[in-house]
Amino acid sequence: MSNILVVEDSERIASFVVKGLQSHGYAVTHVKSGEEALKLLQAAEFGLMILDIGLPGMDGFAVLEQLRGTGNDVPVLVLTARDSVDDTVASFEGGADDYMSKPFSFEELLARVRRRISSPQDAVSETTLSHDQIELDLRTRRVKVQDVEYDLTAREFTMLEFFLRHAGQVLSREQILSRVWGYDHDPGSNVVDVYIRYLRQKLGADSIQTVRGMGYRLG
Repeated sequence: MSNILVVEDSERIASFVVKGLQSHGYAVTHVKSGEEALKLLQAAEFGLMILDIGLPGMDGFAVLEQLRGTGNDVPVLVLTARDSVDDTVASFEGGADDYMSKPFSFEELLARVRRRISSPQDAVSETTLSHDQIELDLRTRRVKVQDVEYDLTAREFTMLEFFLRHAGQVLSREQILSRVWGYDHDPGSNVVDVYIRYLRQKLGADSIQTVRGMGYRLG
């Protein structure tokens, strides 16, 4: 089952997580409080719950305690701005299956989600993405262009995967920053332009087009 329950009161973080997971084929339900989450978990089954600890009212630890107390064994990935050893231990002792400190990158979150459940895209054994003469191997994280292979850094891989999944669409700098560098990115940074240049060096100068005033497009 690939339906995911996201329990997060920050609209910015929730939007970042929900949109990212949906783009990878997951069905996602979002609630802002622990009380809402527990009600939903009584009425429906989920493959995973992504749970913020710092919720208003009933915090994530209380949600975990009540959830496990009823015998519900849904896998739980905890998100928290706290990163002390005590909080980590408390999360696992409370019944969490995994733990991530904020801020986090979407790439890391997705990898942890995939350890727990598969998406419909995973179910069809998707191993490559391609467009024109560009072929990205999702297992080796290498790109082949006209039969020449190149290694990619983690950021280059995530950016190219994003472009390939939206080939022909214009992606704004804000969208790219959010997807590749996470919700805690600096909107004034020129890092997107730098990595576009890195990718063009491997894919070809005309592979990624600049759409003035809007962003970039994989041709």
